[in-house]
Amino acid sequence: MKRQNKKPVSMQVWLTALVCMVVLVSLSVAGYLIGSNAADQARKSQSEKAMNIAITISHAQPVIDGLTGKGPIEDIQAFTKSVQNDTQVEYIVVMNNERIRQSHPVTERIGQYFVGGDEDKAFEGEQYTSMATGTLGKSMRAFVPITSEGQIIGVVAVGIMMDNVRTSVLASMNASFIGIGFGLLIGLFGAVLLARKVKRTLFGLEPREIAQQLRERESMLEAVSDGIVAINDKAEIVLVNQAAITLFRNAGIEGNPVGKLIQSFVPSLPLQQMLEHKKPQYDQEFKLNGLDVVVTQVPVISNHHVVGALAIFRDKSELTSLVEQLSGARVYAETLRYQTHEFMNKLHIIMAMVHTKSYDELKEYIAYISDAYQTEAGIVSRLVKDPVIAGYLMGKLSELRDSGIKITLNGDHPLPPLKKVEHMDKVITILGNLLDNASDAVSERVDGELQVTLNYEESRLEFSVYDNGPGILVENIEEVFEQGMSSKGEGRGYGLYLAKIALDELGGIWSVSSTKGKGTQFSVSVPYKGEAL
Repeated sequence: MKRQNKKPVSMQVWLTALVCMVVLVSLSVAGYLIGSNAADQARKSQSEKAMNIAITISHAQPVIDGLTGKGPIEDIQAFTKSVQNDTQVEYIVVMNNERIRQSHPVTERIGQYFVGGDEDKAFEGEQYTSMATGTLGKSMRAFVPITSEGQIIGVVAVGIMMDNVRTSVLASMNASFIGIGFGLLIGLFGAVLLARKVKRTLFGLEPREIAQQLRERESMLEAVSDGIVAINDKAEIVLVNQAAITLFRNAGIEGNPVGKLIQSFVPSLPLQQMLEHKKPQYDQEFKLNGLDVVVTQVPVISNHHVVGALAIFRDKSELTSLVEQLSGARVYAETLRYQTHEFMNKLHIIMAMVHTKSYDELKEYIAYISDAYQTEAGIVSRLVKDPVIAGYLMGKLSELRDSGIKITLNGDHPLPPLKKVEHMDKVITILGNLLDNASDAVSERVDGELQVTLNYEESRLEFSVYDNGPGILVENIEEVFEQGMSSKGEGRGYGLYLAKIALDELGGIWSVSSTKGKGTQFSVSVPYKGEAL
């Protein structure tokens, strides 16, 4: 018969039982200590009471007179009986130096020897308490010598029965027992509330379920190809996946980052600022010991409070390669689309003239477009010997002219064919985006004009574009290459950003000069290894 698995005890039950056990043990120990102290205090109180009464009796004049013969001996019994009734002690016994009782609660025992055997030190002049069994039973008794003119003339013994001492001790401990009982009830109630609070805090999950989710989370983190780093509100690294560790190693940063401060482990990463500013930063470029990475940083917020921050790392070289491919494909596609559109328009005009038999006009039109093409092609072919770049520039310049922009192309040193064809996408990206940016600047002017200069000097491509657009404020010049920076609205501002990425990849430099209301000139200088002409 298959044995059924027992249902595990829930964390709430375990926690309640554990807290109750801790409270029980704690209160029991506390109760024992308090009770012991209370018992000691009760015994001490009874002892002091007996001693004080004994001292009072030893100085009483009727007692001294009775023992010295100056007064009736019967006055001692009368006096001690009165004090005994007032103080509620069990007995007060006065004895002479022969240890003969001169007073006793039982009148018949007056004149008999004192019983107990613990009175000797009192006749030597000491005051003390002791435990002994006398004719009335076991008692706590205080002994005090009685003196007259410096001589011991007797001893007084004041006794409290031990049963009465125990009763006093138990009475003093009742409050402790009641307190322990209330403490247990409060502890049980608190344990139940605590267990429920912990259960809610853990979203109703059992420890085994939390462990399972933790394993699943770790598996998911390790499956992500991007590096992930998380910090707590103290800027300590609390989580890092294997992809992030690999990225750190590639940057020359060794060691286990968990538990370390983010600023000490990765000083160049401002992740700690997320704890203060609470503003996410997406796709920001940083350098990790010379390694270019793209980082997204977001704060971790719980109950409207920042409890940490998260950073996602990606190798910039991978993103740059993809961006360049997409950018180059976009530029080529736009140029081909425009040239196709332009070619189809010309064909439609020619077909219309053929159908209407307007041969003279057709001849003039063909001559016009042929002259314009030859002029434009002649200028481009003179300055650019690379067929890909030349073809692209011819299409791009033709497109800009057809949009009503006046273009002047200048140069003194022709650009040779590019040796490293893998750099072609980057060069096209730089040229195309600078031309697009300039054309956007003059798009709203009826007299829009671009002056393009292209030269090849000392293995470098020198390229500049001047436009007579509205210009740029001096304080905004440094921001023109930032991602998303544009005066044309949302969704713009990526052209110059992509051009800057390609320029940095090639090791080029750039400069911008602008006068507000008069125009702007962008200039770039790019390393360019060309073939010999």
